[in-house]
Amino acid sequence: MSRSTTTTADDALLLLLRTLKLPGFVAHHVELGRRAEKESWGFVAYLRALCEVEIEERRQRRIERIVATSSVPADKTMATLDQQRLPAKVRRQLPALAEGGFIERAENILCFGLPGRGKTHLCCAVAHELMLRGYRVLFAPTFHLVQRLLQAKRDLDLATELKRLDHFDVVVLDDIGYVQQDREEMEVLFTFLAERYERKSVMITSNLVFSQWDRIFKDAMTTAAAIDRLVHHAIILELTGDSYRTDAAEKKNKGKAKSEESTDREE
Repeated sequence: MSRSTTTTADDALLLLLRTLKLPGFVAHHVELGRRAEKESWGFVAYLRALCEVEIEERRQRRIERIVATSSVPADKTMATLDQQRLPAKVRRQLPALAEGGFIERAENILCFGLPGRGKTHLCCAVAHELMLRGYRVLFAPTFHLVQRLLQAKRDLDLATELKRLDHFDVVVLDDIGYVQQDREEMEVLFTFLAERYERKSVMITSNLVFSQWDRIFKDAMTTAAAIDRLVHHAIILELTGDSYRTDAAEKKNKGKAKSEESTDREE
């Protein structure tokens, strides 16, 4: 077979693979073909290797798309989480949370603790692990999401916005109660939580214990209804101990003091 004929055949194959939308095949069929010849693979083994590459690259592209639309802070991962500062019970729960079983059961994660205890970092670290497993995640400060819903309601488009949010397997609501809601804001937040009840998961961080949630939902009946829906299928994480930020500031100040002390001695 002449070189020109071979080139034409290769071009035709590439066109077919692109038409079938198999970029992994396009990128790797020559490289794997050479390896197949060298290692005496059969046709089935060669085809299986190509399929495995295609599937893995599709999985990676899907994860990249999930991460790109998640708004989860890139630096708050399991690798940067200081697990030794977490209560022992929470540390034991982490592996199971990262697997995503709670999503399959439409359960919620409710994370409580005073400011600086690592609630946001913990939930984001779990979110990163979930995304690696293909779960669609959205991270949002609660007041941002509330304003998004409120604008949709004013545009008479709340149902459509709720449907968009429904595409996410889990929504991380950070700092619920951090900003006091007016009644209209409270209503859209309650509507969002009610829509996901027993269907989709939320992860919520809060400085406020349940007895203080009337600050969020304004009246006792709505507060009780919201808590009832969230807690019915929920895993509750309580973070105690000292503030990360306070400890970091103290270490920084100590380091600065030592540096100044050393400079004074040298002078």
